[in-house]
Formats: sequence, structure tokens, C-alpha cells
Amino acid sequence: MAQATDHHRRGWTLGLVSVGLFMVVLDNLVVSIALPSIHRDLGASIQTLEWTVNAYVLAYAVLLLTGAALGDRFGRKRMFIAGLTVFTASSAAAALAPTIGLLIAARATQGIGAAIVTPLTLTLLADAFPPERRGMALGVWSGISGIAVALGPLVGGGVIQISSWHWIFWINVPIGLVVVPLAAARLGESRGSARRLDLRGLALSGAGLFGIVYGLVRVQSQGWTNPEIIVSLAAGALLVAAFVRYELHTSEPMLPLDFFASRGFTVTNVVSLAMYFGMFGSIFFLSQFLQNVLHNTPFQAGLKLLVWTGATMIVSPLAGFFSERWGSRLFMVAGLALQAIALGWLAALAGIHETYASAIGPFILAGSGMALVFAPAANAVLSSVRTDQAGQASGATNAIRELGGVLGVSVLATVFSSHGGYAGAQDFVNGLVPALWVGTAVLGAGALIAAAFPFSTRATAAAHGAAEAAASDAAARTGELLGGTA
Repeated sequence: MAQATDHHRRGWTLGLVSVGLFMVVLDNLVVSIALPSIHRDLGASIQTLEWTVNAYVLAYAVLLLTGAALGDRFGRKRMFIAGLTVFTASSAAAALAPTIGLLIAARATQGIGAAIVTPLTLTLLADAFPPERRGMALGVWSGISGIAVALGPLVGGGVIQISSWHWIFWINVPIGLVVVPLAAARLGESRGSARRLDLRGLALSGAGLFGIVYGLVRVQSQGWTNPEIIVSLAAGALLVAAFVRYELHTSEPMLPLDFFASRGFTVTNVVSLAMYFGMFGSIFFLSQFLQNVLHNTPFQAGLKLLVWTGATMIVSPLAGFFSERWGSRLFMVAGLALQAIALGWLAALAGIHETYASAIGPFILAGSGMALVFAPAANAVLSSVRTDQAGQASGATNAIRELGGVLGVSVLATVFSSHGGYAGAQDFVNGLVPALWVGTAVLGAGALIAAAFPFSTRATAAAHGAAEAAASDAAARTGELLGGTA
């Protein structure tokens, strides 16, 4: 009976956190397709239009560590519900926004909600599933995220073509109205080991990440030598250094830096940084290549990218299942290597006379490579820390990953601009090719690092499982002794 109850709870947990992650990922992708429509409807300038994306990215990337810390302190279920509520309400506000200023404010609030939800999806899963059952659950979780990635451009283009940009935000509202009460009824509550909230750590990490992310998102329009960018990046780096110094000496850190003493944790985060830098920086330009050079509409481009993103959602559950048996490292090395091959292949093919058919092979290869990393990387991170530390580890990994994506877009945009531009199809290709080669190099370097520094997540998981079992047994014996004394 207890086993059936546990199975039932795990099923609900997997479904609810996957839908929560689906909402966040889908929303971020559909907005980029809607920018031209928002520009026409609200009369926004290019500079203010950028902030409909940047406001979300800033709030999201900066507050991922904070979201995980709040869940550990006040309850992961409680904060997951709070984050979903904020995200749903701000989606409605964005849909109703009459001016670009109010739309930007709603997008920033969406980012806050998303930053709370994202790390807690992984933490709630880690709490519900034992290590030996976690791989398949993570595969399903990342596969549903892959579906959101696949559907994002398609849904955005389709909704705009049929109706208006407002509906890309209204999509979230009925989903949130269903998921929030179900989460309240079906999810189990859990907390981390921290007894108090590390307010100084939150302030230092938030301010430091804000400076770095702000500088990176602004560098595309201002350039690396602009004083605003230099000051922002330097101040952010100094604050992050102050955060590290403080965390080393505080008794209850929000991010225990001994995590990085684990080779599994450190290498996995290097892998995630390399993948988001190389691949997501490249996707930013490849989606434009389909429209600017191959002359597809936004809807057609989203439909054709399904070959790439569809491979992700098919392979992810399999990667999660098999990584339980064979370990995560093999899959991460293979995944980054496949992505590097795919990007190099696309760089070699790119030209004004290229056809979509020639890109199908590398698109499938790239999507499969991404899928080989998602679930195994999440499993490797969770296996390298105790269960009660899953929130802190998840927040750190998500923050590092998002920084990799923002850094990738910024660096590849600089490479693109220095070699080409938007003057015409050939000019776009001239910028695209070297940008893709830089992405290829970063992915290849990540694969080499993962291959050169072996680690065993299964052994780590077993060790942590034994430690937790011993602690549980000790607690039970203490309880028996106290009961006998009473």
C-alpha cells in the first residue's frame, strides 16, 4: 500500500514539475517570434523592444540561486506554487499590457516567477525519486522541456499568424490555473538543511550576477569597449568574488563551495556552460538563417526546426534511462562531440544557395547531442550532492547554464558583427560561418574536458545513499532509545 502511494506521488510530482518547466521554456521561446508584431502594435523602438527579452533574461538568470535558496528555507512545494502563481499572473499582465513599458515590467516579473520555478522542478524530482529511479524521471523531465523547445517557435509563429501577439502570453494562464491547485494538493513538501536565509549571500550573488548578465545582454548593442559594459562586467565580477569569499567563511552558505571539490559536480557544470555557450548561441543565428537567407516565414522556420528539437524530445528519455546503468560521463562526452560535429557540418555547408534538405542531417545530430547531455547532466549534479543539498546544487547549475547561454549569444554576436551583418543574404552568411566555428570550438573543448576528467556518479550516488541510510538508521535508534527512556 505504501509502495503504491509512493508511486502515485512520484507520478504526480513528475507530471506537475514537467508542466511547470514546460510553461517557462515555451514562454521564453515564443516571445522572440512575436517581436516584429509587438513593434508594430505598440510602436516600440528597437532599443525598448530588446528589453522585452532582456528584462526576462536578467530577472531569470540573476535570481536562479535565490529561487533555490527560498525553496530550501521556506519549503520547495510552497515556493514552487508561489513561483507558478507569479508567472501566471504576470503572463496575464503581459497579455493586457497597453504600452511597451508595462510589457517590459510584466516580462521582468515573469522572469522572477520562472527563476523560482526552474530550480525547484529539479529539487522536487530529486526528493520524490530515489537515486536508482531518478534517471528515467529526469529523462522524461528533460524530454518535456524538449517538447517546449520544439513547439516554442512553432506555437509563436502559428498564434501570431492566426490571431495576435497577446495570445502567446494568454496560453500560460489556463495552464497555471490548473497546475497551481493540483500542485497544492498533490506535491509533497520538503526543505533544505539551512535553518536561516543567507541574506548577505543573496544580495552579493544577485548584485554580482546582475552586473555580469546586464553587461552581456547590453554588449550586443553597445560593444565590448563601451564604458557602461566595462563597468557593469567589472562590478559584477568583483561582487561575485566578494560572494565567494563570504560563502567560504559563513556557517550556513547558500552555495556550499565544497560542491566544486567534487569532480562530478565541477565537470558537469563545465559541460553545461560549454553546451549553452556553443549551441544556444548558434541557434540564435540559425533560426535567423532560415528566415533571412532561406526566405522562410517565422512559422515555416519554427516548423523546420522541429527536426532539431524533435530529436531532443525523443532521445532525452532514453539518455536518462541508460545513464543510470552506464553513468553520465559517457553520454555527456558523446553529446558535446555530436553537437560540435553538427555545428562544424553546418558551418561547412552554410551559403546563400544552401537548401533546407542539406541541413536535416546536422539538425538531427545536434538535437540528439543536446538530448544526450540534458538528463545525464542533471543526474550527475544530483548524484554528486546529498539529497538535502539538491536545491542549492540545482540553483548553481541553472545559473551557470544560463550565464553560458547569455555569454554565447554575446560572444557569437560579436564574431558575427565583425565579419558580416544584415545588409543581405551573403553578408549574413559571412558573419554566420565564423560564429558557428567558434561555437564548434567551445563544444569540442567541453567534450575534451569531460573526457579528460573521469568521475563516477553512480559510485557517488551509492556513497550518498549509504550515508543517508546510516543517518536514518542512527536517527531511528536514537528515537528508540529516547522512547525507551521515556
